[in-house]
Amino acid sequence: MQLEIVSLSKTGGRKVNEDACDYWFGKEFCCCVLSDGLGGHYGGDVASKLAVCHVLDKFREIQGCSSQIIETLLHTSNDAIVSEQLQNTELRQMRATAVILAIDTTEKLAVWGHIGDSRLYCFRKGKIIVQTRDHSISQTMVDAGYIKAEEIRTTPNRSKLYAALGNKEQFEAEIVPAVFPVQDDDVFLLCSDGLWEYVEESEMEELLVRSISAEKWMQLLEEQVLARGHQGQDNYSAMAVWCRVSEDTVRLMENH
Repeated sequence: MQLEIVSLSKTGGRKVNEDACDYWFGKEFCCCVLSDGLGGHYGGDVASKLAVCHVLDKFREIQGCSSQIIETLLHTSNDAIVSEQLQNTELRQMRATAVILAIDTTEKLAVWGHIGDSRLYCFRKGKIIVQTRDHSISQTMVDAGYIKAEEIRTTPNRSKLYAALGNKEQFEAEIVPAVFPVQDDDVFLLCSDGLWEYVEESEMEELLVRSISAEKWMQLLEEQVLARGHQGQDNYSAMAVWCRVSEDTVRLMENH
């Protein structure tokens, strides 16, 4: 299976980019990770970079595609952030979200996990078939029927999270329980709230159908963010992973 991977991470209207994302691939396995340092917590940029770095370092060591591996990666990144908090009191409040995707390109399997409100979507034939659930107060309100799902982007509580990396006592990550069979032309999107806040799910699908590559799709997604953004808007980051039939190669592109 051939993977086309495109990454994007921009400061938006902020002075510092507290998002981070990266990937690693070997002969059989690929790992993608995206993290968003929480605004209002000093050191968010440090936390997100620690998360990404430690996830990929650990994945290189253990390589595989299982829910247990995703759990190990999330705990490794959480431990790294907590350790840094203890060593540097100025960073004791830093927190970050994370979303991780691992793919077995030989067996055509995927597995993922997340904490916070950075999301993973899976698209098949242009339609969303998987969407992670945010660990946020607004998502809880949707689940309880207090607000409609379409209001999650505008509710005053949208940015309030009840789970994030950097909490030793309350670690509530969510991991898909079983491996997911990947089909040719499935597309995964990992993104921070700075992107999905400005692009509705129906628009993600529409823009994907109009795209012939992950690179083109990412371009269209960013155009939508910029058209709707405002002065001082949040950092926005995303990784698109397009699974194609063909030889076992990985095509990588970055948009800085």
